[in-house]
Amino acid sequence: MNNEKSAAKNRLFIFIILIVVLLFSIFLNIYILVLDNRVSARSVGIASKIFGLDFTAKERKMMVRDVKRNQSRYDDLRELTLDNSVPPAIAFSPILPGMIFDKKKSSFRLSKQPNIRAPKNIEDVAFYPVTQLAQLLKSRRITSVELTKMYLRRLKEVGPELKCVITLMEDPALEQARKADEEIQRGRYRGPLHGIPWGAKDLLATKGIKTTWGAAPYKDQVFQANATVVERLNEAGAVLVAKLSMGALAMGDVWYEGKTLNPWNSEQGSSGSSAGSAAATAAGLIGFAIGTETLGSIVSPATRCRVTGLRPTYGRVSRYGAMALSWSMDKIGPICRSVEDCAIVFNAIYGPDGKDLTLIDLPFQWNPSMKLKDLRIGYLKTAFEKDTVHVERNEMVLGTLKSLGVDPIPMELPDYPVNPIRFVLSAEAAAAFDELTRSNLDDLLVRQKRGAWPNSFRTSRLIPAVEYIQANRARTVLMERMAGKMKDIDVFVTPSYGGSVLTLTNLTGHPCVVVPIGADEEGNSVSISFIGDLFEEGKTLVVAKAFQDATEFHRQYPRLEGTE
Repeated sequence: MNNEKSAAKNRLFIFIILIVVLLFSIFLNIYILVLDNRVSARSVGIASKIFGLDFTAKERKMMVRDVKRNQSRYDDLRELTLDNSVPPAIAFSPILPGMIFDKKKSSFRLSKQPNIRAPKNIEDVAFYPVTQLAQLLKSRRITSVELTKMYLRRLKEVGPELKCVITLMEDPALEQARKADEEIQRGRYRGPLHGIPWGAKDLLATKGIKTTWGAAPYKDQVFQANATVVERLNEAGAVLVAKLSMGALAMGDVWYEGKTLNPWNSEQGSSGSSAGSAAATAAGLIGFAIGTETLGSIVSPATRCRVTGLRPTYGRVSRYGAMALSWSMDKIGPICRSVEDCAIVFNAIYGPDGKDLTLIDLPFQWNPSMKLKDLRIGYLKTAFEKDTVHVERNEMVLGTLKSLGVDPIPMELPDYPVNPIRFVLSAEAAAAFDELTRSNLDDLLVRQKRGAWPNSFRTSRLIPAVEYIQANRARTVLMERMAGKMKDIDVFVTPSYGGSVLTLTNLTGHPCVVVPIGADEEGNSVSISFIGDLFEEGKTLVVAKAFQDATEFHRQYPRLEGTE
């Protein structure tokens, strides 16, 4: 009996010891992970597992001193004030060794336009392309003031419904319009943008007028200088009537006042992040708009809103005065109602300014009379085959090109992984908004889901610097392989979301012209994309224009209540 009691006591003692050890282990881990901020061999081991690495105990112990030293440097670095406009000292260029480009600039010529009569009702020109509006303004059949007042009325009527306007610039716009009319009357015609009202994505700085980046933490932000793009359009005589909505910090179509809607279908958002630029253009609220793209922010909203967009080659348009998201991927381009409109706007805004040092000084060659038979035009074979949803639309695209005398050459993208490189954007974006994350002001952003910026910025803090460099090295290989694919092709056509083409060409910096092709059976908007070789916007636009002129999709527009 005594033996049994003794054995029971021993078991109880052992159980208590195990509980104590377990509790000690739990509290020790909690202390290490939560309460103890000191760097130790154990914490180094835990961190290394996040990066998919496994170091020995001896290696971890040896690492501690240097990790602590780096941590001290991080603290010192965070004491510095780095504005969003400050770029990294390492610059990206899409140009590879051995590439040769035409440096001789030809004169900019528009295609022949039909004679346009002045409408009885100024509202009738709301959906006219720039080419037609310019003719009416130059001949003084309408005035810029009349045109500007008409678009301002539409912006006031429809803008709130679509949630596409952040700041209406009525007084400065009318002042610009009056100046344009005076100059045109005196014979000082600046070109096809003179007197044309336009809208800016609200990440372009405008002197003395708020630039919100679509995000609550910056909704009262005011700069004291214009972005280069704004300056160049001012010089061209264009009239800035509105700062247009954008997804907060250039993601999606949700900003601090809500979601920007698709004029074709108010049940849908307009997609993003150039949400307001595409929606306002599609709704006939402006003559044209400026958008930006890092990974689809021109192509996607242009597709959804059935307008035409140009994403230029990386290094073409100055980003001075524009919000930085990814220094090695951000691009600025026009969103318009026609391909030739995009050519006109691009011609006004491209080229070095001495401020954005990533720009390449190469001419824009625009010749709308260029023969398609003189170009090598391909099509992304697998992308067309895999798009089983829009078969009839895609067949129409290839059929139209063939009717224009083109024999499309089948081609494929480089067989090289793209998604593993994509986090380059995330790492740069987290750096661009590091202070927002560390200050916890990211809590003010409307979207707080897993896929939204706040979580992305935090997660990207755990991207190792080594992997960021390795991804950029892999990007070089991708660029080399893409250059090999383009040796025998001038321009190729693809469904806008064909495979990884959107991600790949944004990483390599190739230009893209996105063109609407109506809607599918379910009423969802569809587009087609023309991808050109580096700095060959001219050829890319020529092919896209020939296709667009042979169809009627860009002449269609949504019916909006209260504006008919």
